This record gives sequence, structure tokens and C-alpha cells, in this order.
Amino acid sequence: MYAVFATGGKQYRATTGDILKIEKLNAEKGAMVELDQVLMIGDGKDVEVGSPYLEGGKVTAKVVEHGRGDKIIILKFHRRKHHRKQMGHRQDFTRIEITGIATSAAGKKVTKAKTAESEVTKAKTTKTKVAKTKVTKTKVTKAKVAKAKTAKSKAKTSKSKLGKAKTAKAKVTKAKTAKKKVTKAKTAKTKAENVKDKD
Repeated sequence: MYAVFATGGKQYRATTGDILKIEKLNAEKGAMVELDQVLMIGDGKDVEVGSPYLEGGKVTAKVVEHGRGDKIIILKFHRRKHHRKQMGHRQDFTRIEITGIATSAAGKKVTKAKTAESEVTKAKTTKTKVAKTKVTKTKVTKAKVAKAKTAKSKAKTSKSKLGKAKTAKAKVTKAKTAKKKVTKAKTAKTKAENVKDKD
């Protein structure tokens, strides 16, 4: 089992028996400390996550020692200004040993219920997606069939129009030929009359 907790503005991951170096705590050496800002507790596949902290989650630790870190040198320097300032800093820390991690049983139940609910919602969403895809496919096929039918009907109408145009053209050509025959007959008649008058 492990826990992720916050103290001193930082987050730490720890298991029982770990020795951590954290920001200074107001506790004497050898005292027991309870850290209640637990963000997450994990035990194998079971994971509890707080929002932001877990209710009832606690990390108990024993203060091993207090100390100061290595010196850090802070240097401020401006060239050609006769300005040079040097400082040193040593950060206080507390070394603790994790003795126990406590979690609430209610939290475990809630997480299990949440996981079951999430699985149900996932199944529902997949079902709805499948249904939607089926509906869209049927709609697309229907639209394609309708388009094909309209194209077929248009082709038929265009064919019938072509047939009508051909028949109309044939009638026009027949009328023209008949007119030519009439004109030929008239010319022949006039020629015959002219020949009779000459005789």
C-alpha cells in the first residue's frame, strides 16, 4: 500500500517504513505526527483519489530528526556599478519515518461503486454509438436508393422526350417531302400548259 500526501507545499509518495526528508514540522524528535492531507491511496488495483483530499485518509509518521540543508549562495552583482551582494541560506528540514497509512472503508466502497457506474456508462455509450451508426447507414442506403430511382425516372423522361423529338422531326421531313412533291406537280402542270399554248 502506498499513499501520496502533501505537506509544506510539496507532495510525497510513501509506503510504510520509508524515511522522507520534508519541510520543517513543529514537533519534537521522537514524536508521532499525523499527516491528513492525503491525495491518493493505492493498494494494488484498488486506487482511491481525493478531490482534493481523501476523507478519513491519514499518514502517521515518527519524527527522526530536525536539521538544516546544504548552504546555498545567493549572489547579486551589477558590473560597473560597485554593487556586489552575497548571502547564504540553509533550509530547515525534518526527517520522518512512515509508520502507517490509514484509509476509510467508505472510500473504498465509493470507488468500487464509481468504477461499476463508469463501466455501465461506457457500455451505454457504446450501445448508443452502435445504434447511431446503424441508423446513419440505413439513412445513407435509403438516400442512395432514392437518388438511383430519381436518376432512373429522369433517364426515362429524357428517353421519351428524345422519342417525341424524333417523331416530330420525322413529321417535319414528311411535310417537307410532300411540299416538294406538290411544287413538282405544279411546275409539271405549268410546263404542260405552256406546251399546249404553243401548239
